[in-house]
Amino acid sequence: MHVDPFRLTIAVVPLAAYFLLLAMVNLRRRPFLTSGGSDLSALGVALSGLAFVGPLDLLRPEAATAEFGNYIWPVLLAFYWLWVLLVVLVARPRLVVYNVSAEELHSVLAEAAARLDPDSRWAGSSLSLPNLGVQLHLESFDLMRNVSLASSGPRQNLDGWRQLARELATTLKRVRVKPNPRGVGLLLVAVLLMAGSLTSLVSHPQELAYAVQEVFAF
Repeated sequence: MHVDPFRLTIAVVPLAAYFLLLAMVNLRRRPFLTSGGSDLSALGVALSGLAFVGPLDLLRPEAATAEFGNYIWPVLLAFYWLWVLLVVLVARPRLVVYNVSAEELHSVLAEAAARLDPDSRWAGSSLSLPNLGVQLHLESFDLMRNVSLASSGPRQNLDGWRQLARELATTLKRVRVKPNPRGVGLLLVAVLLMAGSLTSLVSHPQELAYAVQEVFAF
Protein backbone atom coordinates (compact mmCIF):
# COMPACT_ATOMS: atom_id res chain seq x y z
CA MET A 1 0.00 0.00 0.00
CA HIS A 2 1.37 3.39 -1.04
CA VAL A 3 1.54 6.09 1.63
CA ASP A 4 1.85 9.70 0.55
CA PRO A 5 5.14 11.33 1.60
CA PHE A 6 3.52 14.08 3.67
CA ARG A 7 1.62 11.70 5.95
CA LEU A 8 4.62 9.40 6.12
CA THR A 9 6.84 12.25 7.32
CA ILE A 10 4.32 13.39 9.93
CA ALA A 11 4.04 9.84 11.28
CA VAL A 12 7.75 8.99 11.18
CA VAL A 13 9.58 12.13 12.35
CA PRO A 14 8.28 12.07 15.98
CA LEU A 15 9.11 8.34 16.15
CA ALA A 16 12.60 9.00 14.80
CA ALA A 17 13.13 11.74 17.38
CA TYR A 18 11.98 9.36 20.14
CA PHE A 19 14.38 6.62 19.02
CA LEU A 20 17.18 9.19 18.78
CA LEU A 21 16.47 10.30 22.35
CA LEU A 22 16.50 6.69 23.56
CA ALA A 23 19.77 6.08 21.71
CA MET A 24 21.43 9.10 23.36
CA VAL A 25 20.25 7.97 26.78
CA ASN A 26 21.44 4.41 26.30
CA LEU A 27 24.86 5.40 24.93
CA ARG A 28 25.68 7.48 28.02
CA ARG A 29 28.15 6.19 30.58
CA ARG A 30 25.79 6.92 33.45
CA PRO A 31 22.18 5.98 34.21
CA PHE A 32 19.39 8.36 33.30
CA LEU A 33 16.50 8.94 35.72
CA THR A 34 13.12 10.30 34.70
CA SER A 35 9.62 10.34 36.15
CA GLY A 36 6.85 8.10 34.93
CA GLY A 37 4.91 11.18 33.78
CA SER A 38 7.81 12.42 31.66
CA ASP A 39 8.30 8.94 30.24
CA LEU A 40 4.64 8.71 29.22
CA SER A 41 4.70 12.24 27.80
CA ALA A 42 7.70 11.40 25.62
CA LEU A 43 5.86 8.34 24.34
CA GLY A 44 2.84 10.56 23.66
CA VAL A 45 5.02 12.85 21.52
CA ALA A 46 6.42 9.83 19.65
CA LEU A 47 2.92 8.61 18.81
CA SER A 48 1.48 12.04 18.01
CA GLY A 49 2.36 11.79 14.32
CA LEU A 50 0.70 8.39 14.01
CA ALA A 51 -2.35 9.76 15.79
CA PHE A 52 -2.42 12.76 13.43
CA VAL A 53 -2.44 10.71 10.22
CA GLY A 54 -4.45 7.87 11.75
CA PRO A 55 -7.40 8.28 14.12
CA LEU A 56 -7.44 12.10 14.12
CA ASP A 57 -7.51 12.27 10.32
CA LEU A 58 -9.90 9.36 9.83
CA LEU A 59 -12.35 10.45 12.53
CA ARG A 60 -12.18 14.16 11.71
CA PRO A 61 -15.81 15.43 11.65
CA GLU A 62 -16.68 16.55 8.12
CA ALA A 63 -19.19 19.14 9.30
CA ALA A 64 -16.71 20.67 11.75
CA THR A 65 -13.99 20.64 9.07
CA ALA A 66 -16.26 22.47 6.63
CA GLU A 67 -17.21 25.00 9.30
CA PHE A 68 -13.80 25.67 10.87
CA GLY A 69 -11.38 24.68 8.11
CA ASN A 70 -7.80 24.20 9.24
CA TYR A 71 -8.67 25.41 12.72
CA ILE A 72 -10.07 21.94 13.36
CA TRP A 73 -6.49 20.56 13.63
CA PRO A 74 -5.51 22.48 16.79
CA VAL A 75 -8.76 21.29 18.36
CA LEU A 76 -8.09 17.65 17.47
CA LEU A 77 -4.47 17.84 18.62
CA ALA A 78 -5.61 19.46 21.88
CA PHE A 79 -8.07 16.57 22.29
CA TYR A 80 -5.24 14.08 21.79
CA TRP A 81 -3.02 15.82 24.34
CA LEU A 82 -5.85 15.98 26.83
CA TRP A 83 -6.03 12.19 26.65
CA VAL A 84 -2.26 11.93 27.12
CA LEU A 85 -2.47 14.31 30.08
CA LEU A 86 -5.30 12.25 31.57
CA VAL A 87 -3.22 9.07 31.32
CA VAL A 88 -0.29 10.84 33.00
CA LEU A 89 -2.46 12.20 35.82
CA VAL A 90 -4.25 8.94 36.64
CA ALA A 91 -1.11 6.79 36.43
CA ARG A 92 0.40 5.68 39.71
CA PRO A 93 3.74 7.21 40.78
CA ARG A 94 6.67 5.71 38.94
CA LEU A 95 10.34 6.41 38.30
CA VAL A 96 12.26 5.01 35.33
CA VAL A 97 16.03 4.54 35.24
CA TYR A 98 17.52 3.94 31.81
CA ASN A 99 20.83 2.24 31.02
CA VAL A 100 21.11 0.27 34.24
CA SER A 101 20.42 -3.31 35.30
CA ALA A 102 18.24 -4.27 38.24
CA GLU A 103 21.29 -5.56 40.13
CA GLU A 104 23.19 -2.29 39.62
CA LEU A 105 20.21 -0.20 40.64
CA HIS A 106 19.39 -2.27 43.71
CA SER A 107 22.51 -1.26 45.62
CA VAL A 108 22.19 2.41 44.61
CA LEU A 109 18.52 2.50 45.60
CA ALA A 110 19.26 0.79 48.91
CA GLU A 111 21.85 3.46 49.68
CA ALA A 112 19.48 6.30 48.85
CA ALA A 113 16.61 4.70 50.77
CA ALA A 114 18.75 4.24 53.89
CA ARG A 115 19.58 7.94 53.93
CA LEU A 116 15.96 8.99 53.43
CA ASP A 117 14.32 6.56 55.82
CA PRO A 118 16.20 4.53 58.47
CA ASP A 119 13.15 2.27 58.71
CA SER A 120 13.24 1.33 55.03
CA ARG A 121 13.10 -2.40 54.38
CA TRP A 122 13.32 -4.77 51.43
CA ALA A 123 11.25 -7.83 50.61
CA GLY A 124 12.68 -9.37 47.46
CA SER A 125 12.39 -6.72 44.77
CA SER A 126 9.94 -4.64 46.82
CA LEU A 127 10.95 -1.66 48.94
CA SER A 128 8.98 0.09 51.67
CA LEU A 129 9.82 3.53 53.06
CA PRO A 130 7.16 3.92 55.78
CA ASN A 131 8.27 7.36 56.96
CA LEU A 132 7.99 8.71 53.42
CA GLY A 133 4.75 6.92 52.59
CA VAL A 134 6.34 5.15 49.62
CA GLN A 135 5.98 1.49 48.67
CA LEU A 136 7.45 0.28 45.40
CA HIS A 137 8.75 -2.68 43.50
CA LEU A 138 11.35 -2.99 40.74
CA GLU A 139 10.24 -3.91 37.22
CA SER A 140 13.24 -4.71 35.03
CA PHE A 141 13.20 -4.62 31.22
CA ASP A 142 16.40 -6.57 30.66
CA LEU A 143 16.27 -6.39 26.85
CA MET A 144 16.73 -2.60 26.89
CA ARG A 145 18.48 -2.46 30.27
CA ASN A 146 16.13 -0.15 32.11
CA VAL A 147 14.30 -0.49 35.41
CA SER A 148 11.02 1.01 36.61
CA LEU A 149 10.34 1.84 40.24
CA ALA A 150 6.60 1.19 40.24
CA SER A 151 4.34 2.02 43.14
CA SER A 152 2.83 -0.85 45.09
CA GLY A 153 -0.65 -0.23 46.40
CA PRO A 154 -2.94 2.80 46.09
CA ARG A 155 -1.73 4.76 49.12
CA GLN A 156 1.30 6.75 48.06
CA ASN A 157 2.77 10.02 49.28
CA LEU A 158 3.65 12.12 46.22
CA ASP A 159 5.98 14.33 48.23
CA GLY A 160 7.78 11.19 49.40
CA TRP A 161 8.21 10.13 45.77
CA ARG A 162 9.68 13.54 44.93
CA GLN A 163 12.16 13.22 47.79
CA LEU A 164 13.10 9.75 46.61
CA ALA A 165 13.59 11.02 43.04
CA ARG A 166 15.90 13.81 44.19
CA GLU A 167 17.98 11.55 46.43
CA LEU A 168 18.22 8.82 43.81
CA ALA A 169 19.25 11.34 41.14
CA THR A 170 22.04 12.60 43.42
CA THR A 171 23.26 9.07 44.12
CA LEU A 172 23.16 8.06 40.43
CA LYS A 173 25.51 10.92 39.51
CA ARG A 174 28.35 8.93 41.04
CA VAL A 175 27.51 5.75 39.13
CA ARG A 176 29.31 4.84 35.90
CA VAL A 177 28.07 2.10 33.60
CA LYS A 178 28.97 0.69 30.21
CA PRO A 179 27.05 2.18 27.27
CA ASN A 180 24.17 -0.02 26.21
CA PRO A 181 25.15 -1.59 22.83
CA ARG A 182 21.48 -1.60 21.83
CA GLY A 183 21.72 2.19 21.73
CA VAL A 184 23.56 1.82 18.41
CA GLY A 185 20.58 -0.08 17.01
CA LEU A 186 18.20 2.61 18.23
CA LEU A 187 20.38 5.27 16.60
CA LEU A 188 20.38 3.33 13.34
CA VAL A 189 16.59 3.02 13.41
CA ALA A 190 16.24 6.77 13.99
CA VAL A 191 18.56 7.58 11.09
CA LEU A 192 16.80 5.15 8.75
CA LEU A 193 13.35 6.52 9.62
CA MET A 194 14.48 10.10 9.12
CA ALA A 195 16.33 9.32 5.89
CA GLY A 196 13.40 7.35 4.52
CA SER A 197 10.91 10.14 5.18
CA LEU A 198 13.18 12.82 3.68
CA THR A 199 13.87 10.67 0.62
CA SER A 200 10.15 10.18 0.13
CA LEU A 201 9.56 13.94 0.34
CA VAL A 202 12.26 14.75 -2.21
CA SER A 203 11.29 11.94 -4.59
CA HIS A 204 7.57 12.75 -4.79
CA PRO A 205 7.13 16.55 -4.86
CA GLN A 206 3.80 16.42 -6.72
CA GLU A 207 2.33 13.89 -4.29
CA LEU A 208 3.61 16.02 -1.42
CA ALA A 209 1.85 19.13 -2.74
CA TYR A 210 -1.39 17.19 -3.28
CA ALA A 211 -1.25 15.63 0.20
CA VAL A 212 -0.71 19.01 1.87
CA GLN A 213 -3.72 20.44 0.01
CA GLU A 214 -5.81 17.40 0.92
CA VAL A 215 -4.98 17.48 4.62
CA PHE A 216 -5.17 21.23 5.10
CA ALA A 217 -7.88 21.99 2.57
CA PHE A 218 -10.53 24.44 3.78
